[in-house]
Amino acid sequence: TASCGAKATGAGVATSSASESGTAVSVADGGRATSNATGFGTALSAVLGAGTSYSYSLGGGISQSFATNGATSVAIAGYGGGATAGTGTGVNCAGLNSFALDLSTGRSCIAGL
Repeated sequence: TASCGAKATGAGVATSSASESGTAVSVADGGRATSNATGFGTALSAVLGAGTSYSYSLGGGISQSFATNGATSVAIAGYGGGATAGTGTGVNCAGLNSFALDLSTGRSCIAGL
């Protein structure tokens, strides 16, 4: 059973979608947060201020993205992978098939491709 949830406050827009037992959650307090999870994956996306956050878990990975103050962050994880991207915490990629990008700093990582 797939599950998803989204909550937006203020001028925020939050969207989430899940399939094949995936779990996706998005929270936006201003800005835009988007999450998508498939195949037992978990995707978490959050934004504070005018930022944009994207989190995708494809086929079982775990991804988490957080953006603030107009920044953009992206985290993508495939089966067996994990990716995090945050404007305050930087980027981290682990396992197979993971990618993370924080456009406010230009930092990125890629693992297992």
